[in-house]
Amino acid sequence: MLLGAVLVLLVLGGAGPASAHAALKSTDPEDGTVLRSAPRSITLTFTESVGLLDDSFRVLDPDNRRVDIGEAQHAKGRSDTASVTLPAKLAKGTYVVAWRVVSADSHPVGGAFTFSVGKASATVATVDTGPVENPATASLYNIARYLAYLAVALLIGTAAFVALCRPTDRGPLRKPLVVGWWTLLGTTLALLALRAPYETGTGPATALDASAFTRTLTGRPGLALLARLALLPIAAVFAVRLRKRDAWPRPLLAAGGALGVALALTWAASEHASAGIQVPLAMASAVLHLLAMAVWLGGLTALLILLHRTELPPAVVARFSRLAFASVTVLVVTGVYQSWRGLGSWSALTGTTYGRLLLVKVATVVLLLTAAGLSRRWTARLVTADAETAVRERVPEPVGGPPAAAADQPTVPPAGGTSRRHLRRSVLAEVAVGVVVLVITTVLSSTLPGRAAAEAAQAPATAGGLPAASVTTIPFEVGAARGKVQITLDPGRVGDNTVQAVVFGPDGGIVTVPELRLSFTLPAQKIGPLDAKLKDQGGYWGTDSVSLPIAGTWTMKATVRTSEIDQVSVTKSFRISG
Repeated sequence: MLLGAVLVLLVLGGAGPASAHAALKSTDPEDGTVLRSAPRSITLTFTESVGLLDDSFRVLDPDNRRVDIGEAQHAKGRSDTASVTLPAKLAKGTYVVAWRVVSADSHPVGGAFTFSVGKASATVATVDTGPVENPATASLYNIARYLAYLAVALLIGTAAFVALCRPTDRGPLRKPLVVGWWTLLGTTLALLALRAPYETGTGPATALDASAFTRTLTGRPGLALLARLALLPIAAVFAVRLRKRDAWPRPLLAAGGALGVALALTWAASEHASAGIQVPLAMASAVLHLLAMAVWLGGLTALLILLHRTELPPAVVARFSRLAFASVTVLVVTGVYQSWRGLGSWSALTGTTYGRLLLVKVATVVLLLTAAGLSRRWTARLVTADAETAVRERVPEPVGGPPAAAADQPTVPPAGGTSRRHLRRSVLAEVAVGVVVLVITTVLSSTLPGRAAAEAAQAPATAGGLPAASVTTIPFEVGAARGKVQITLDPGRVGDNTVQAVVFGPDGGIVTVPELRLSFTLPAQKIGPLDAKLKDQGGYWGTDSVSLPIAGTWTMKATVRTSEIDQVSVTKSFRISG
């Protein structure tokens, strides 16, 4: 029931758009620029290396027709760029470029921007950049990722418990080893199949596309999953040998540890640790963090099973207590480093989704450590009770039997039984909270880190989706003339903006007017009116720079003069973001 609940939580929480690590730094041509002659290529530069798709670029001409372009590739061997060649001749007007790439940490990201040749078009072609993700595909993919975390914890943690804690009865632990191995195999195959539709934002049915699957097998995430598949048969051999040995020599323990490191690397190589700053150190930290998590949570599961199935010797519990303490120490050290690397600043802790999720995870881990502290307390009492029982068994009974007063005393249950019951409850609490921690970890691994969010905030506003320009339409009527003015502010944010204003007649066609004036006012701050100083650009009115200094709800006033004596002023409110 607990697993079902957290899976539902994961499905509902994972249905929204995924946050990618890469941010768009610049475009060539720049967004919104008007060029005298047609460019021969388009180049995008990102904050980190990106992978390219078959359909990474789509370019639409002013008539909304797709332009025949070359194959997407990295510019001059730089992995943080994406480039495509254009035809030798492009017609005058505004072009829309839709792009989609795969971030270095395996998450897709896409967006769009515009540029014009000769002069801007009166109407701009529209393009669907494609869904950031398909809800069904994203949900299935995230479920598989979460189950893979559970499976590796169960497999590595149970194996470490058997090898290092040396329980006398290992029979009950066969099932978690088998379940962990088969679940990891199934989820790895599922992730391989869903990888292509996850990258392209299409439905799960496209997983059957052979060409897309072939591309998956050549990308870094696909290669990491293939490596995981190759390691699983070796893990199966180790799992079988675990059941047949009472003690493991150091060479075999070292080989088992190396296998665990290799499995953990298949996660680190395709997630946040593989991109950003200090990649080698981050990869090592991610491997240690995953292994410590697996040894602790998987070992807790093994301990809980044995506490319910057999009379577990206190010495075994004491060994795991020491192992768990070492795992928690590693988790804390690596967790602090990864938090610093992911956040970048204290403000990101509360100002970004990643930071707020991290705070939730920290609070949950504190709860987990509280339960672990209780487990250690009951473990100490169980060991003490076992030692006292051993001493009593070694002391001979006085000749003639126990004293009469003692014989009349009621039987007191052994302290070890009470300690064992409390230990089972505290370990169960640890496992339950640990499952929640895994859910949060899975969500964090697909969330834009705070440091990358800061980079994205400094990047162009088009990095995450459709062009960020603010488009406002104002209808007007004066005398016998009526129509509407379409006003575009790019990027539609605080600071300098370019303005393009086009006047349309009642039939939707472009009309020319003798004069068009535009001003901006922020009533809440008593700013304005700020005159845009529009100039006739031949088919539209525009200016290269209007500075809107503060975010808020502004009022736009357009004055349209249709003849020597007829003019009208109309206003409309619009929002400027920070």
